[in-house]
Amino acid sequence: MKISIIIPTYNEESTIERLMETLEPLNERCEILFVDGGSTDGTLALLKDRYPVIQSPKGRAKQMNKGAEESSGDVLFFLHCDSEVPATALEEIETVMKKYRAGCFGIAFHSYNFFMFTCRVISNHRIKDRKVMFGDQGIFIDRKLFFEVGKFPEMPILEDYQFSLTLKERGIPLGMTRHRIYTSDRRFVGNTIEKLKVMWLMNRLRAMYRDGVPAEEIAKIYKDIR
Repeated sequence: MKISIIIPTYNEESTIERLMETLEPLNERCEILFVDGGSTDGTLALLKDRYPVIQSPKGRAKQMNKGAEESSGDVLFFLHCDSEVPATALEEIETVMKKYRAGCFGIAFHSYNFFMFTCRVISNHRIKDRKVMFGDQGIFIDRKLFFEVGKFPEMPILEDYQFSLTLKERGIPLGMTRHRIYTSDRRFVGNTIEKLKVMWLMNRLRAMYRDGVPAEEIAKIYKDIR
């Protein structure tokens, strides 16, 4: 089973070195492709001569789809740049893929804030309860199935949510690894009230999408922080 790790990047010089540290135990045991959407900071300089970089128009869905098209793996593992993967990531994916055609990691944060712990519990429970996984949980999927369902919808936001809904509509069960991916809490700045506002906003945006509000309108509310 060959695994391709596909990582979209855009102005990630503050996170990419830590990610590369966690990728080191996996290097040369799988295919690792970075797909850059036109970074203007030091991201590309940090990646130079270390990993293959594919150029793509900006947009997480576009970048991930471009990486998938140029990859060669039997399993596609889509990883956010502000994540840290366990050293056992490949073995855990292989274990899940023996029984499933798609799955993800659970999520965790380095923060000891009670709110972030609550966010972690809710996010991981959502996979089992509502059969929905988000991109920061490290989605992985059988290559053939990925292209069968039409890849990620090329939307400015919520592409991972719609992708999960598509898998759910097709009755594709989701597997989950034993260990977690640590991801950045950079969206959740400020005190607990401010963190709650961010979580409320995320839920509101998904509800708007389910109610038929165009993703382009939703993207104007959920601004890019880079």
